[in-house]
Amino acid sequence: MSPAVDIWSKVQDILRKDLTETAISTWFDDCSAVEFKGSRLILHTPSNYIKETIEERFLGTIRSALNELFSTDDFEVIILDNEGLKAMNEATDEPDYLGTDEYTFEQFVVGNSNKFAHAAALAVADGKRAYNPLFIHGESGLGKTHLLCAIRHAVERKFPHYNVISVKGEDFTNELITAIRQGKNIEFREKYRGADFFLIDDIQFIAGRIGTQEEFFHTFNTLRELGKQIVFASDRPPGEMPALEDRLRNRFESGLIADIEPPDDALRVAIIKNKAVQLGVVLPDDVISYIADNLNSNVRQLEGAVKMIIAYRDLMNDEITVESVKTRLKDMFKGERDLIPTVDDIIEETAKCFDLTLEDLKGKNRSANMVLARHIAMYLIRKLTNLSLQDTGKQFIGQHHTTVRSAVRKVEKNMKEDKDLENKIRDLTSNINSKK
Repeated sequence: MSPAVDIWSKVQDILRKDLTETAISTWFDDCSAVEFKGSRLILHTPSNYIKETIEERFLGTIRSALNELFSTDDFEVIILDNEGLKAMNEATDEPDYLGTDEYTFEQFVVGNSNKFAHAAALAVADGKRAYNPLFIHGESGLGKTHLLCAIRHAVERKFPHYNVISVKGEDFTNELITAIRQGKNIEFREKYRGADFFLIDDIQFIAGRIGTQEEFFHTFNTLRELGKQIVFASDRPPGEMPALEDRLRNRFESGLIADIEPPDDALRVAIIKNKAVQLGVVLPDDVISYIADNLNSNVRQLEGAVKMIIAYRDLMNDEITVESVKTRLKDMFKGERDLIPTVDDIIEETAKCFDLTLEDLKGKNRSANMVLARHIAMYLIRKLTNLSLQDTGKQFIGQHHTTVRSAVRKVEKNMKEDKDLENKIRDLTSNINSKK
Protein backbone atom coordinates (compact mmCIF):
# COMPACT_ATOMS: atom_id res chain seq x y z
CA MET A 1 0.00 0.00 0.00
CA SER A 2 1.39 3.38 -1.00
CA PRO A 3 1.64 6.18 1.60
CA ALA A 4 -1.13 8.13 -0.16
CA VAL A 5 -3.52 5.16 -0.15
CA ASP A 6 -2.68 4.39 3.48
CA ILE A 7 -3.32 7.99 4.57
CA TRP A 8 -6.58 8.22 2.60
CA SER A 9 -7.82 4.99 4.20
CA LYS A 10 -7.14 6.39 7.68
CA VAL A 11 -8.82 9.68 6.76
CA GLN A 12 -11.98 7.81 5.71
CA ASP A 13 -11.98 5.94 9.02
CA ILE A 14 -12.04 9.30 10.81
CA LEU A 15 -14.74 10.64 8.48
CA ARG A 16 -16.99 7.74 9.52
CA LYS A 17 -17.24 9.29 12.98
CA ASP A 18 -19.32 12.14 11.52
CA LEU A 19 -20.70 10.77 8.24
CA THR A 20 -23.01 7.86 7.53
CA GLU A 21 -21.86 4.86 5.50
CA THR A 22 -24.26 5.97 2.79
CA ALA A 23 -22.53 9.36 2.57
CA ILE A 24 -19.11 7.71 2.57
CA SER A 25 -20.01 5.30 -0.24
CA THR A 26 -21.85 7.97 -2.26
CA TRP A 27 -19.09 10.55 -2.29
CA PHE A 28 -15.85 8.66 -1.62
CA ASP A 29 -16.12 5.13 -3.05
CA ASP A 30 -14.93 6.35 -6.45
CA CYS A 31 -12.42 8.75 -4.92
CA SER A 32 -8.84 7.45 -4.85
CA ALA A 33 -5.58 8.80 -3.46
CA VAL A 34 -3.07 9.94 -6.07
CA GLU A 35 -0.25 11.48 -4.06
CA PHE A 36 0.63 12.45 -0.52
CA LYS A 37 3.70 14.65 -0.40
CA GLY A 38 4.83 17.20 2.14
CA SER A 39 1.58 18.74 3.40
CA ARG A 40 -0.52 18.07 0.27
CA LEU A 41 -2.99 15.25 -0.39
CA ILE A 42 -4.15 14.80 -4.00
CA LEU A 43 -7.32 12.80 -4.67
CA HIS A 44 -8.98 11.75 -7.94
CA THR A 45 -12.57 11.06 -8.89
CA PRO A 46 -13.82 10.35 -12.45
CA SER A 47 -16.98 12.36 -11.82
CA ASN A 48 -16.81 16.12 -12.17
CA TYR A 49 -20.04 16.39 -10.15
CA ILE A 50 -18.51 14.44 -7.23
CA LYS A 51 -15.35 16.54 -7.49
CA GLU A 52 -17.34 19.76 -7.15
CA THR A 53 -19.47 18.35 -4.30
CA ILE A 54 -16.41 17.27 -2.30
CA GLU A 55 -14.82 20.67 -2.84
CA GLU A 56 -17.96 22.47 -1.69
CA ARG A 57 -19.00 20.25 1.23
CA PHE A 58 -16.14 18.07 2.46
CA LEU A 59 -12.76 19.76 2.02
CA GLY A 60 -12.87 21.21 5.54
CA THR A 61 -13.88 17.82 6.96
CA ILE A 62 -11.00 16.09 5.18
CA ARG A 63 -8.52 18.71 6.43
CA SER A 64 -9.83 18.23 9.98
CA ALA A 65 -9.25 14.49 9.66
CA LEU A 66 -5.68 15.09 8.48
CA ASN A 67 -5.20 17.47 11.39
CA GLU A 68 -6.38 14.76 13.79
CA LEU A 69 -3.91 12.31 12.26
CA PHE A 70 -0.88 14.59 12.21
CA SER A 71 -1.58 17.36 14.76
CA THR A 72 -1.10 20.12 12.19
CA ASP A 73 -3.54 22.26 10.21
CA ASP A 74 -1.35 23.21 7.25
CA PHE A 75 -2.65 20.57 4.82
CA GLU A 76 -3.74 21.29 1.25
CA VAL A 77 -6.30 18.93 -0.31
CA ILE A 78 -6.62 18.87 -4.11
CA ILE A 79 -9.38 17.00 -5.98
CA LEU A 80 -8.69 16.07 -9.61
CA ASP A 81 -11.16 14.94 -12.25
CA ASN A 82 -10.07 12.84 -15.24
CA GLU A 83 -8.75 15.84 -17.15
CA GLY A 84 -6.85 17.10 -14.14
CA LEU A 85 -5.28 13.70 -13.52
CA LYS A 86 -4.30 13.40 -17.17
CA ALA A 87 -2.70 16.85 -17.12
CA MET A 88 -0.80 15.95 -13.96
CA ASN A 89 0.51 12.69 -15.45
CA GLU A 90 1.53 14.38 -18.70
CA ALA A 91 3.32 17.23 -16.99
CA THR A 92 7.08 17.18 -17.37
CA ASP A 93 8.98 16.04 -14.34
CA GLU A 94 10.67 19.23 -13.28
CA PRO A 95 13.17 19.18 -10.41
CA ASP A 96 11.96 20.31 -7.01
CA TYR A 97 12.32 24.00 -6.27
CA LEU A 98 16.04 24.61 -5.67
CA GLY A 99 16.58 20.86 -5.62
CA THR A 100 14.43 20.13 -2.55
CA ASP A 101 10.94 20.85 -1.29
CA GLU A 102 11.89 20.08 2.30
CA TYR A 103 13.93 23.12 3.29
CA THR A 104 11.13 25.68 3.29
CA PHE A 105 9.46 27.70 6.03
CA GLU A 106 6.40 25.47 5.68
CA GLN A 107 8.45 22.39 6.56
CA PHE A 108 10.38 24.01 9.43
CA VAL A 109 9.03 22.84 12.79
CA VAL A 110 8.95 25.73 15.25
CA GLY A 111 9.42 25.40 19.01
CA ASN A 112 10.77 27.31 21.98
CA SER A 113 14.37 26.58 21.04
CA ASN A 114 14.22 28.02 17.51
CA LYS A 115 11.22 30.37 17.29
CA PHE A 116 13.29 33.57 17.55
CA ALA A 117 15.63 32.52 14.74
CA HIS A 118 12.64 31.39 12.68
CA ALA A 119 10.85 34.72 13.19
CA ALA A 120 13.98 36.66 12.26
CA ALA A 121 14.46 34.57 9.09
CA LEU A 122 10.83 35.14 8.10
CA ALA A 123 11.21 38.90 8.57
CA VAL A 124 14.34 38.96 6.41
CA ALA A 125 12.65 36.89 3.70
CA ASP A 126 9.80 39.41 3.68
CA GLY A 127 12.28 42.13 2.75
CA LYS A 128 12.68 43.81 6.16
CA ARG A 129 16.21 45.18 6.10
CA ALA A 130 16.24 46.22 9.77
CA TYR A 131 18.01 42.95 10.61
CA ASN A 132 21.15 43.28 8.55
CA PRO A 133 23.21 41.24 8.86
CA LEU A 134 21.22 38.39 10.36
CA PHE A 135 23.55 35.97 12.16
CA ILE A 136 22.03 32.57 13.02
CA HIS A 137 24.14 30.24 15.16
CA GLY A 138 23.71 26.87 16.82
CA GLU A 139 25.24 23.42 17.01
CA SER A 140 25.23 21.03 14.06
CA GLY A 141 21.93 19.55 12.97
CA LEU A 142 19.57 22.06 14.59
CA GLY A 143 18.18 23.72 11.45
CA LYS A 144 20.49 26.61 10.50
CA THR A 145 20.94 25.43 6.92
CA HIS A 146 17.21 24.76 6.69
CA LEU A 147 16.48 28.40 7.57
CA LEU A 148 19.01 29.70 5.04
CA CYS A 149 17.45 27.57 2.31
CA ALA A 150 13.98 28.65 3.41
CA ILE A 151 14.99 32.30 3.09
CA ARG A 152 16.28 31.65 -0.40
CA HIS A 153 13.10 29.81 -1.42
CA ALA A 154 10.91 32.62 -0.13
CA VAL A 155 12.97 35.47 -1.58
CA GLU A 156 13.17 33.93 -5.04
CA ARG A 157 9.39 33.47 -5.05
CA LYS A 158 8.53 36.94 -3.73
CA PHE A 159 11.30 38.89 -5.44
CA PRO A 160 12.12 37.00 -8.66
CA HIS A 161 14.17 39.93 -9.98
CA TYR A 162 16.62 39.72 -7.04
CA ASN A 163 20.06 38.22 -7.45
CA VAL A 164 20.25 35.72 -4.59
CA ILE A 165 23.62 34.11 -3.90
CA SER A 166 24.17 31.39 -1.31
CA VAL A 167 27.47 29.70 -0.55
CA LYS A 168 29.27 27.80 2.19
CA GLY A 169 32.19 29.49 3.92
CA GLU A 170 34.61 26.81 2.79
CA ASP A 171 33.42 27.02 -0.82
CA PHE A 172 33.78 30.81 -0.75
CA THR A 173 37.39 30.35 0.34
CA ASN A 174 38.14 27.71 -2.29
CA GLU A 175 36.53 29.78 -5.02
CA LEU A 176 38.60 32.80 -4.01
CA ILE A 177 41.82 30.75 -4.16
CA THR A 178 40.91 29.48 -7.63
CA ALA A 179 40.08 33.01 -8.81
CA ILE A 180 43.47 34.30 -7.62
CA ARG A 181 45.33 31.47 -9.34
CA GLN A 182 43.47 32.00 -12.59
CA GLY A 183 43.64 35.78 -12.45
CA LYS A 184 39.85 36.13 -12.19
CA ASN A 185 39.69 38.34 -9.10
CA ILE A 186 37.49 40.90 -10.84
CA GLU A 187 34.93 38.28 -11.91
CA PHE A 188 34.89 36.86 -8.38
CA ARG A 189 34.23 40.28 -6.84
CA GLU A 190 31.57 41.19 -9.35
CA LYS A 191 29.75 37.93 -8.65
CA TYR A 192 29.50 38.35 -4.88
CA ARG A 193 29.27 42.14 -4.69
CA GLY A 194 26.40 42.07 -7.17
CA ALA A 195 24.13 40.11 -4.82
CA ASP A 196 20.82 41.51 -3.57
CA PHE A 197 20.66 38.73 -0.98
CA PHE A 198 23.90 37.13 0.19
CA LEU A 199 23.50 33.95 2.27
CA ILE A 200 26.61 32.24 3.60
CA ASP A 201 26.53 29.01 5.60
CA ASP A 202 29.32 27.84 7.95
CA ILE A 203 30.84 31.32 8.07
CA GLN A 204 33.18 30.08 10.83
CA PHE A 205 35.36 28.50 8.12
CA ILE A 206 36.72 31.87 7.02
CA ALA A 207 38.13 32.61 10.50
CA GLY A 208 41.92 32.50 10.57
CA ARG A 209 42.26 32.68 6.78
CA ILE A 210 43.81 36.08 6.22
CA GLY A 211 43.25 36.39 2.48
CA THR A 212 39.65 35.20 2.71
CA GLN A 213 38.86 37.54 5.57
CA GLU A 214 40.33 40.49 3.68
CA GLU A 215 38.21 39.78 0.60
CA PHE A 216 35.12 39.09 2.67
CA PHE A 217 35.59 42.33 4.61
CA HIS A 218 35.37 44.38 1.42
CA THR A 219 32.49 42.29 0.04
CA PHE A 220 30.56 42.80 3.26
CA ASN A 221 31.18 46.55 3.25
CA THR A 222 30.11 46.92 -0.37
CA LEU A 223 26.87 45.00 0.12
CA ARG A 224 26.07 46.76 3.38
CA GLU A 225 26.63 50.21 1.86
CA LEU A 226 24.33 49.31 -1.04
CA GLY A 227 21.61 48.23 1.38
CA LYS A 228 21.76 44.57 0.37
CA GLN A 229 20.70 41.83 2.79
CA ILE A 230 23.35 39.55 4.33
CA VAL A 231 22.59 36.37 6.29
CA PHE A 232 25.12 34.18 8.07
CA ALA A 233 24.89 30.76 9.68
CA SER A 234 27.53 29.41 12.02
CA ASP A 235 28.08 26.76 14.68
CA ARG A 236 29.04 29.50 17.17
CA PRO A 237 28.43 33.22 17.75
CA PRO A 238 30.98 35.78 16.48
CA GLY A 239 32.33 36.34 20.00
CA GLU A 240 33.43 32.70 20.18
CA MET A 241 35.58 32.81 17.03
CA PRO A 242 39.03 33.71 18.39
CA ALA A 243 40.67 33.57 14.95
CA LEU A 244 38.17 36.00 13.43
CA GLU A 245 39.46 39.51 12.80
CA ASP A 246 38.00 42.11 15.15
CA ARG A 247 36.77 44.28 12.27
CA LEU A 248 34.73 41.36 10.92
CA ARG A 249 33.51 40.34 14.38
CA ASN A 250 32.28 43.88 14.97
CA ARG A 251 30.39 43.85 11.69
CA PHE A 252 28.87 40.43 12.32
CA GLU A 253 27.63 41.65 15.69
CA SER A 254 26.23 44.90 14.28
CA GLY A 255 22.98 43.31 13.12
CA LEU A 256 20.72 40.72 14.73
CA ILE A 257 22.13 37.57 16.34
CA ALA A 258 19.73 34.64 16.76
CA ASP A 259 20.68 31.33 18.32
CA ILE A 260 19.08 27.91 17.94
CA GLU A 261 19.12 25.56 20.93
CA PRO A 262 18.70 21.76 20.95
CA PRO A 263 15.00 20.80 20.71
CA ASP A 264 13.01 20.32 23.92
CA ASP A 265 10.58 17.42 24.48
CA ALA A 266 7.61 19.07 22.77
CA LEU A 267 9.63 20.09 19.73
CA ARG A 268 11.21 16.64 19.36
CA VAL A 269 7.74 15.09 19.27
CA ALA A 270 6.58 17.65 16.68
CA ILE A 271 9.67 17.05 14.51
CA ILE A 272 9.16 13.28 14.52
CA LYS A 273 5.49 13.68 13.57
CA ASN A 274 6.32 16.20 10.86
CA LYS A 275 8.97 13.99 9.27
CA ALA A 276 6.61 11.03 9.33
CA VAL A 277 3.98 13.19 7.59
CA GLN A 278 6.45 14.07 4.86
CA LEU A 279 7.10 10.36 4.35
CA GLY A 280 3.40 9.53 4.37
CA VAL A 281 3.32 7.55 7.61
CA VAL A 282 1.36 7.82 10.85
CA LEU A 283 3.57 6.67 13.73
CA PRO A 284 1.97 5.35 16.93
CA ASP A 285 2.10 7.81 19.83
CA ASP A 286 4.10 5.44 22.04
CA VAL A 287 6.72 5.06 19.30
CA ILE A 288 6.98 8.82 18.89
CA SER A 289 7.38 9.28 22.66
CA TYR A 290 10.03 6.57 22.86
CA ILE A 291 12.15 8.12 20.10
CA ALA A 292 11.76 11.64 21.54
CA ASP A 293 12.76 10.45 25.01
CA ASN A 294 15.85 8.60 23.82
CA LEU A 295 17.21 10.86 21.08
CA ASN A 296 17.62 14.49 22.02
CA SER A 297 20.79 15.82 20.41
CA ASN A 298 19.60 17.31 17.11
CA VAL A 299 16.94 17.47 14.43
CA ARG A 300 18.98 15.58 11.84
CA GLN A 301 19.27 12.56 14.14
CA LEU A 302 15.52 12.51 14.80
CA GLU A 303 14.77 12.65 11.08
CA GLY A 304 17.30 9.88 10.44
CA ALA A 305 15.60 7.68 13.02
CA VAL A 306 12.21 8.12 11.35
CA LYS A 307 13.65 7.30 7.93
CA MET A 308 15.32 4.16 9.30
CA ILE A 309 12.11 2.94 10.93
CA ILE A 310 10.12 3.41 7.74
CA ALA A 311 12.85 1.75 5.66
CA TYR A 312 12.68 -1.35 7.88
CA ARG A 313 8.90 -1.36 7.52
CA ASP A 314 9.02 -1.11 3.73
CA LEU A 315 12.01 -3.36 3.04
CA MET A 316 11.65 -5.95 5.81
CA ASN A 317 7.86 -5.83 6.32
CA ASP A 318 8.65 -4.73 9.87
CA GLU A 319 5.77 -3.71 12.12
CA ILE A 320 6.33 -0.33 13.77
CA THR A 321 6.14 -0.87 17.53
CA VAL A 322 8.18 0.31 20.50
CA GLU A 323 9.84 -3.10 20.67
CA SER A 324 10.82 -3.07 17.00
CA VAL A 325 12.10 0.50 17.33
CA LYS A 326 14.24 -0.52 20.32
CA THR A 327 15.80 -3.25 18.20
CA ARG A 328 16.25 -1.28 14.99
CA LEU A 329 17.62 1.87 16.61
CA LYS A 330 19.59 0.29 19.45
CA ASP A 331 22.94 1.39 18.06
CA MET A 332 21.70 4.96 17.68
CA PHE A 333 20.29 4.97 21.21
CA LYS A 334 23.43 3.35 22.58
CA GLY A 335 25.64 5.97 20.97
CA GLU A 336 23.47 8.74 22.35
CA ARG A 337 23.67 7.42 25.91
CA ASP A 338 27.35 6.55 25.69
CA LEU A 339 28.28 10.02 24.55
CA ILE A 340 26.16 12.06 26.93
CA PRO A 341 26.66 11.96 30.72
CA THR A 342 23.76 12.84 32.98
CA VAL A 343 23.34 16.28 34.51
CA ASP A 344 23.31 14.66 37.95
CA ASP A 345 26.75 13.12 37.29
CA ILE A 346 28.15 16.49 36.24
CA ILE A 347 26.78 18.34 39.26
CA GLU A 348 27.81 15.57 41.65
CA GLU A 349 31.39 15.38 40.37
CA THR A 350 31.76 19.17 40.30
CA ALA A 351 30.53 19.44 43.89
CA LYS A 352 32.96 16.71 44.94
CA CYS A 353 35.84 18.43 43.12
CA PHE A 354 35.22 21.68 45.03
CA ASP A 355 34.34 19.95 48.32
CA LEU A 356 30.76 21.26 48.26
CA THR A 357 27.36 19.74 48.90
CA LEU A 358 24.85 19.46 46.07
CA GLU A 359 22.68 22.01 47.88
CA ASP A 360 25.57 24.47 48.00
CA LEU A 361 26.35 24.07 44.32
CA LYS A 362 22.73 24.44 43.22
CA GLY A 363 21.95 27.20 45.68
CA LYS A 364 22.38 30.97 45.76
CA ASN A 365 25.49 31.33 47.90
CA ARG A 366 27.75 33.90 46.21
CA SER A 367 31.11 33.09 47.76
CA ALA A 368 33.92 33.07 45.21
CA ASN A 369 34.53 29.31 45.44
CA MET A 370 30.86 28.44 45.03
CA VAL A 371 30.34 30.83 42.13
CA LEU A 372 33.34 29.37 40.32
CA ALA A 373 32.14 25.81 40.91
CA ARG A 374 28.62 26.72 39.78
CA HIS A 375 29.95 28.36 36.61
CA ILE A 376 32.10 25.33 35.83
CA ALA A 377 29.12 23.01 36.34
CA MET A 378 27.09 25.15 33.91
CA TYR A 379 29.95 25.11 31.41
CA LEU A 380 30.26 21.31 31.60
CA ILE A 381 26.51 20.77 31.26
CA ARG A 382 26.53 22.88 28.10
CA LYS A 383 29.66 21.17 26.77
CA LEU A 384 28.82 17.56 27.61
CA THR A 385 25.03 17.40 27.23
CA ASN A 386 22.33 18.66 24.89
CA LEU A 387 20.52 20.77 27.46
CA SER A 388 19.54 24.24 26.30
CA LEU A 389 20.68 27.38 28.11
CA GLN A 390 17.24 27.69 29.65
CA ASP A 391 17.10 24.08 30.87
CA THR A 392 20.65 24.33 32.19
CA GLY A 393 19.65 27.35 34.27
CA LYS A 394 16.78 25.37 35.78
CA GLN A 395 19.27 22.98 37.41
CA PHE A 396 20.32 25.81 39.72
CA ILE A 397 18.19 27.96 42.02
CA GLY A 398 17.36 31.35 40.54
CA GLN A 399 19.58 31.04 37.46
CA HIS A 400 18.42 32.11 34.00
CA HIS A 401 19.68 31.38 30.49
CA THR A 402 21.51 34.70 30.34
CA THR A 403 23.44 33.77 33.48
CA VAL A 404 24.38 30.42 31.97
CA ARG A 405 25.56 32.04 28.74
CA SER A 406 27.70 34.51 30.70
CA ALA A 407 29.09 31.73 32.92
CA VAL A 408 30.10 29.60 29.92
CA ARG A 409 31.90 32.48 28.25
CA LYS A 410 33.65 33.43 31.49
CA VAL A 411 34.90 29.88 32.05
CA GLU A 412 36.13 29.61 28.46
CA LYS A 413 37.98 32.91 28.79
CA ASN A 414 39.53 31.99 32.15
CA MET A 415 40.67 28.59 30.86
CA LYS A 416 42.73 30.30 28.16
CA GLU A 417 44.45 32.45 30.76
CA ASP A 418 44.78 29.95 33.60
CA LYS A 419 46.48 26.61 32.85
CA ASP A 420 45.72 25.26 36.33
CA LEU A 421 42.02 25.88 35.81
CA GLU A 422 42.17 24.27 32.37
CA ASN A 423 43.82 21.16 33.82
CA LYS A 424 41.33 21.03 36.68
CA ILE A 425 38.38 21.11 34.29
CA ARG A 426 40.05 18.51 32.07
CA ASP A 427 40.44 16.15 35.03
CA LEU A 428 36.88 16.84 36.11
CA THR A 429 35.62 16.06 32.62
CA SER A 430 37.53 12.79 32.65
CA ASN A 431 35.96 11.83 35.98
CA ILE A 432 32.49 12.60 34.67
CA ASN A 433 32.99 10.61 31.47
CA SER A 434 34.31 7.62 33.43
CA LYS A 435 30.92 7.34 35.15
CA LYS A 436 28.99 6.76 31.93
